Amino acid sequence: MYKVLLADDERIILDGISSMIDWAQHRTVLVGLAQNGIDAYEQIVRHAPDIVISDIRMPGMDGLELVAKTHASHPRTRFIILSGFGEFDYANRAMQYGVKHYLLKPTNETRIAQALEEIVAELDRESSREAFLQNMKLRLQKMMPHVKEQVLKEFVTNKTYGSRDWDDYRSLFQFEFDVRVRLILFQIEGEAEYEHLFAVKNIAEDILEKTLLGTTIGSHVLVLIEDPDDPDALYRRLGDIRATFAQYYKMDVTIALSSPGEIVRARSLYQETLQCLNYRFYLDEGGIITSKDTFSSAQPSQGTLDFDEDRLLMPVRSGHLEEAEQALESFFDALKRAQLDIGMTKSYAIQLFIALTRLGDPQRMNEHYKQIPQLVEMNTLQAMKDFLGQTVRDIAKRNYEQNVVKHTSIVRKVLDIIDQQLGNANLSLNFVASEMLYMNADYLGKLFKKETGEKFSNYVMKARMKRATEMIAEQPDIKIFELAERLGFGDNPQYFSQVFKKQIGCTPSEYMKQSDSSAF
Repeated sequence: MYKVLLADDERIILDGISSMIDWAQHRTVLVGLAQNGIDAYEQIVRHAPDIVISDIRMPGMDGLELVAKTHASHPRTRFIILSGFGEFDYANRAMQYGVKHYLLKPTNETRIAQALEEIVAELDRESSREAFLQNMKLRLQKMMPHVKEQVLKEFVTNKTYGSRDWDDYRSLFQFEFDVRVRLILFQIEGEAEYEHLFAVKNIAEDILEKTLLGTTIGSHVLVLIEDPDDPDALYRRLGDIRATFAQYYKMDVTIALSSPGEIVRARSLYQETLQCLNYRFYLDEGGIITSKDTFSSAQPSQGTLDFDEDRLLMPVRSGHLEEAEQALESFFDALKRAQLDIGMTKSYAIQLFIALTRLGDPQRMNEHYKQIPQLVEMNTLQAMKDFLGQTVRDIAKRNYEQNVVKHTSIVRKVLDIIDQQLGNANLSLNFVASEMLYMNADYLGKLFKKETGEKFSNYVMKARMKRATEMIAEQPDIKIFELAERLGFGDNPQYFSQVFKKQIGCTPSEYMKQSDSSAF
């Protein structure tokens, strides 16, 4: 319903028009009656009517003055002017304020109804047009962020765009910045969906506060910011973005930060951030990467890796895990220093993996080969290091367990030989290793000490002295030179006595006397 105000200084006309018009039929409602121009304007201010039907002659303020004053304060209000005068001048003066309906008194219901219908139709058209424009404005407002995102995406990925294009976009979208900028590129680690990209973008725009533009490009989020006066504060905010995203989504995000530059260099700054993300292979997932963190292009790749595989393979083969892990650490340090192409780096890691698998269980070779594609697809050097580290641990542990059984068997043979050869003056580590077991003496000595906790010579000496006490107990009158001969000391009973005293705490003669005394 449109609101109507009726103003005329003649009461009979007010009552007549107000009662003879079916206001509702014309989609209107009468909101007030006024008998002079001053009262009419006060009601216009109070009710804001859509239509005013007014006499042109009224006390205080005539109809034309009312039209002029209302036009200034309520330009949407439409007027129907009533007058007993037919002069063109009045109609002309009213028309300059947009009054289209000028009815001469006496008028009738039909003419007023027709004027109302025409004004209502006009107001309908205007409302429809305004609603359409408002709807278009709202839709444009909703679309504008997406359009701006597309502009940023095109500007950093299309090499044909230049400074003139940016000036056009700045004018079209009323971009109000012309400053040094930085680009920030975010990459989510793991299986990322659009929800995650949207979340990173929103979190970044919220924490960074003064983002200029932002968009998503493939699996990345790109944000354009003004180069800050305090770089340390920017790094803290970037850390807060990572922490906030990890808190809500339990996922890590790697951030590449470009160096500062003019907005027209946005494409090269974007390429810089892509290069930074590429080097996350060497710098691990997560964290913040700048061009300073990447390897200097002034130092060309050496093309080869300075690392001896046997340094790792030998301890793995023998089951020495600690030494193997140290060698693996050195291998990956060498890969970092080499600054090779990522494909070449992966080839070295795959080559080492295959060499390691040859030291493991032959029955698992096919299983190991099936893991090679997994190794190829790894995105960081750290992931490859963890993978090879587990392989080293598994194979070294298996070899250690096998070697323990093997070593125990060898040492058991050595102990049997010692027991059998205690009277042999030639009994020595070299004798047992070369003449009886056909092994390297140094290796056998280390193996023997590892298993028994004793050096071979010490163990033999203790075994001989223990056998000497047993022989004294069995034959109390045995001669010392006999003991020396029968226990491998040959014709040197004096040396035998010295060793006996050192091991037992007394000379053989004193030990025999003690044994005789205890017998009584």
